Amino acid sequence: MAKMHSRARGKSGPNKPLTKTTPTWVPLKKKELELLIVKLAKEGHTSSKIGLLLRDSYGIPDVRSVIDKRILELLAEKNLTPKLPEDMTSLIRKSVLLRKHLELNKQDEAAKRGLLLIDSKIKRLAKYYKRIKKLPVTWKYDPAKVSLTTE
Repeated sequence: MAKMHSRARGKSGPNKPLTKTTPTWVPLKKKELELLIVKLAKEGHTSSKIGLLLRDSYGIPDVRSVIDKRILELLAEKNLTPKLPEDMTSLIRKSVLLRKHLELNKQDEAAKRGLLLIDSKIKRLAKYYKRIKKLPVTWKYDPAKVSLTTE
């Protein structure tokens, strides 16, 4: 299937191992890892950033194999989930930065098209999150109000 806004197809990259067992060389136990994830979340890191930190700094290849949960599931148990889902937040941040760029560079037609594509992704994602009840039905994306609150 083609990607959303291009003619490119597919996605290459490594696949996760089939076995879900914890490697013997993982330095942290289940409780220690849970406490570390909570600590990193309280510092303000997103769930994907926590996963990268655990992989690169602590040598944990797969959190799910150690604690039998995803990072976001653990954060939901501890009431540390963000108000907006992470992918929505990153798209909104990208939109805000692109609007700032367009204020200085009004002639940048490629950026204008990129902004249209980002806004359409945000609206499509909002529709999905409203359907699965991760966002309230009354939530609406307003670029003017969002630019003041995001940052």
